[in-house]
Amino acid sequence: MPILNTSLKIFNYPDKIRSLPASEAVLPPVHVRIKPTNVCNHDCWFCAYRQDDFQLGETMVERDQIPLDRMMEIVDDLIDMGVQAATFSGGGEPFVYPHLLKTVRRLAEHGIAFASLTNGSRLSGALAEVFAEHGTWVRVSLDGWDGPSYARFRSVKETEFAKVLANMEAFKKLGGRCVLSTVIVVGHDNGPHVHELVSRLAPLGLDSIKISPVIVSNDGAENQAYHARHYELVKDQVARAIADFGRTTEISDAFDNQLHTFAKPYGWCPMLQVRPVIAADLNVYSCQDKAYNPDGLLFSIKERRFKDAWLDNKAQFLRIDPTRHCNHHCVAHGSNKLLLEYLDADPGHLPFV
Repeated sequence: MPILNTSLKIFNYPDKIRSLPASEAVLPPVHVRIKPTNVCNHDCWFCAYRQDDFQLGETMVERDQIPLDRMMEIVDDLIDMGVQAATFSGGGEPFVYPHLLKTVRRLAEHGIAFASLTNGSRLSGALAEVFAEHGTWVRVSLDGWDGPSYARFRSVKETEFAKVLANMEAFKKLGGRCVLSTVIVVGHDNGPHVHELVSRLAPLGLDSIKISPVIVSNDGAENQAYHARHYELVKDQVARAIADFGRTTEISDAFDNQLHTFAKPYGWCPMLQVRPVIAADLNVYSCQDKAYNPDGLLFSIKERRFKDAWLDNKAQFLRIDPTRHCNHHCVAHGSNKLLLEYLDADPGHLPFV
C-alpha cells in the first residue's frame, strides 16, 4: 500500500528547495491552502478558530468568504504560476462555500490537483461526483463514535453521524481515484472509543484513518498534561486498530507527533514558501496554524493579485522567526526540520550518502 502521509513529499521539488534561502530568487509555492469561507454548519468542540484563548483565529470574522470574482482570479493566478495543488479547509466548512463547485471544476480543467478537509455533512451530489472523479483526496474530521456523542461534540442532530458515514460510503461507491480519509480528533471523552470508531469506519472502504490529539492550548506543556491521563489508553486503542484493520486501511498514528511540535529551535520557516494559506479575509498567511493572526500575515491581496504580491519581495517570507512567533502547535514542524537539515548540510559531504 503506497504511503499517503509523509513529510518527504517536498523532496519531489528540488528546484523549490534550492530557492528557499534568502539569497535565492522567489519561486511560486508548490501547494496553496485556501480557506474559502469562515461559515460553518457544525460547532465542533475542538475547533481552535472559535476558541477565545487561542492565537489561531484571533482576527477571524465568521461571515467572511471569498467573492466569486476574486476566487476565479486566485485560481487563474495559481494556473499561471504553475502551482501544483490546492487544498480547501477551514475557517469554516469548505463544502458550504457557494462557489466551490465552479472553483474545483476550473482547477480540474487546468490540471491542478485539489483536495479538501470537510466535516462530511455535504459530501454528496455534484460536488461529491467532481471530487470523486478529479480530486486527489478528501479528509473528513470525526470525533463522536455514535449519534449521541457526535451530536454532543458538534451541536448537531444525532442523525448527523449516520448521515456523514452514509455520505462517505456513497462517495467510495462513486469510484474514481480520489482518496477518502478521516482524521479522528482525540481527547478525554472519546479516547476510550478510538478502536470502536475505527471499526465502524474501516468497512466503509476508507483509504486512510489518521488519529490526532486535540490541541487544547497554545502551550505545549499544557497539552501534554491534558493528554497524559489517557495517553497509554489511546496508544493501546490505536495499536489494536492497526492490528485489526491496518492491512486494508492505512492507519496513521499522529498522536505522538503533534504533541511535540510547540517549541521551535530554528529562526526561519522554509515551509511558508511551499504551502501558504489564502484566507477568506483575502489575506495570505504563513500556514494554517497562524491563519487570522497578525504574526502570521505575509501580505494582503485585497487590492492586488496573489501572483504579483507573492513574487514582489523575498523579505516578506523571512520576517517570521519561529523561535519567537511560533511556540504553538505546528503542522509544518516535521517538514521544516527535514528541510533545514538538508539546506544546512555541507555540500562537499553530500556525495557520502
